[in-house]
Amino acid sequence: MDRDGTLIEEKEYLSDPEKVAPFAGAAEALLSLQTAGYRLFVVTNQSGVGRGLFTMKDVECVHERMKERFACSGVRFEKIYVAPEAPSQPSRGRKPSPQFLLDARDEFGLHLPSSFVIGDKLIDLECGWNAGVKKCILVRTGYGRKLEQEQPDRLAAAVIADDLPAAANWILNAP
Repeated sequence: MDRDGTLIEEKEYLSDPEKVAPFAGAAEALLSLQTAGYRLFVVTNQSGVGRGLFTMKDVECVHERMKERFACSGVRFEKIYVAPEAPSQPSRGRKPSPQFLLDARDEFGLHLPSSFVIGDKLIDLECGWNAGVKKCILVRTGYGRKLEQEQPDRLAAAVIADDLPAAANWILNAP
């Protein structure tokens, strides 16, 4: 899943761990997925590093704080994949590239055709589609609502959910 706007509130170029704010119900939603046997991964573009706005150390501190906040509810992320490059820089894993999902498949033995991607931007969904996941879910948090209004034609293959709890519920009850 995506990080900003999906798991935690969108804070443009988040580099301060004290500003990590999980969405209401996110921890419970992730715990329900984890309890059902799903493994949790985060794939995030952090172009602020490539733009010189903050460092990878700042990103790591944000991730440590995020993991602490979710761990209080029993949630554990298998791995967080980060693409630090700016959009104009060459990148192996910057979404919509599926590379980090392919890496997770290889590192953790994931079966991508039975996996899900959750995000608030088109590039999140494209990453999942490019990797051949079972279904991509757009959440209306972060930039999701705006995307749904501006580009509904691009979302025909996606499930649209109000937030992470609704996305988790859809996954747990998926056909």
